[in-house]
Amino acid sequence: MKSNKQIHAEQLYLILAALFIALLVAGNLIFQKFFTWNFFGLYTFEISVGILPYPITFLITDIISEIFGKKKANRVVLSGLFATVFLLVIVYLADAVPATSWSPIQNETFHEVFGFTVIAVGASMVAYLLAQLVDIRIYHFFGRN
Repeated sequence: MKSNKQIHAEQLYLILAALFIALLVAGNLIFQKFFTWNFFGLYTFEISVGILPYPITFLITDIISEIFGKKKANRVVLSGLFATVFLLVIVYLADAVPATSWSPIQNETFHEVFGFTVIAVGASMVAYLLAQLVDIRIYHFFGRN
């Protein structure tokens, strides 16, 4: 029988994992909108809004690493990758099926917004996976010796 402490720990892990995956998927859906960020008057960046959720994902994996260990943090990262691949399949299928004549969003509009998702997100997932797994290892190398 699980103690209250174990039950609360599992609930916390599931909440953190859900937040991590939601942030990852959100970043991969909103990446085509860009904004201007003036960095203290030194430089003006034009970057994707998809970058906004990513720093929080690293914070979450660090929290999971601290509380639950490297194995659980890696599991969340791989779960996020799986969720993203699943998302890509859904977006690809949604883009492939033709819209009805009465659909408020026609094929061209949908394709303009989501048509590049598979290519762009597929490429970014390689960087994401490497960055997250390296982050977890660095965290444990410096923070958990």
